[in-house]
Amino acid sequence: MNLNSITKTLSAALLLGAAAMTPALAQDSVLDEILADGKLKVGTTGDWNPMTMKDPATNSYEGYDIDVMTELAKDLEVELEFVPTDWKTLVNGVVAGKYHMTGSASISAGRAKAAGYSSSYFSLATVPLTLKKNADKYTDWADLDKPGVTVAATLGTTQEQQIKDFFPNAEHKIIEAPARDFQEVLAGRADAHITSNVEAYKLVDQYEQLMVVPVEQPRARTPIAMLLPQGDQVWINYVNTWVQLKKERGFFDELGKKWQLSN
Repeated sequence: MNLNSITKTLSAALLLGAAAMTPALAQDSVLDEILADGKLKVGTTGDWNPMTMKDPATNSYEGYDIDVMTELAKDLEVELEFVPTDWKTLVNGVVAGKYHMTGSASISAGRAKAAGYSSSYFSLATVPLTLKKNADKYTDWADLDKPGVTVAATLGTTQEQQIKDFFPNAEHKIIEAPARDFQEVLAGRADAHITSNVEAYKLVDQYEQLMVVPVEQPRARTPIAMLLPQGDQVWINYVNTWVQLKKERGFFDELGKKWQLSN
């Protein structure tokens, strides 16, 4: 075989190889999968007022996150499917491909070890809640950090670690979904629980027995974003571009007013 024949053979092989690789590469991104299937799958817990709330009677969802995902699916021109999940499996679900992304989640170094995040679109902070009858007993963070005081948090949330950090001297009660930490306070099985300031004032409106402990300052100010597959930069870039466009056009500001994210 002469040099010219060898060159032609190698060129043909390279072209065939490139052609064979192209479809595989094109399918590497979740974005391609979403567009090909015509469906966006979003993991949501349905237990975080006002972000995501599930109505068991109709098996439907409403809330800030639901509106965000509905808008994203509309702009992608695909169908939207909500996949039920809970806080302890939220990250695992996106890593395992059970859904393409999640609704809002607090950004944490622990979660970032396994999953990627979108750009943030708002922030929250942590506050403690207790029963109104304890108003004189608990007036700041230090009042809860004592032996004999039980503070509850929900398994898999950022608050699970926070109660250990904030209250090293108190007893910790970790509650697994579908039960919630505030239910332990209402039932008298915990003295207090901690949650985001966004949820706290919704709970106070809903349950007249509850109050936000009038702490001097909320703690752990944290940006909120969507969890995404860590290695899929194409999909992350698309979502980040979408978030930026919506921020510039006032979408998130209007949605924040609708769902009263600031008190």
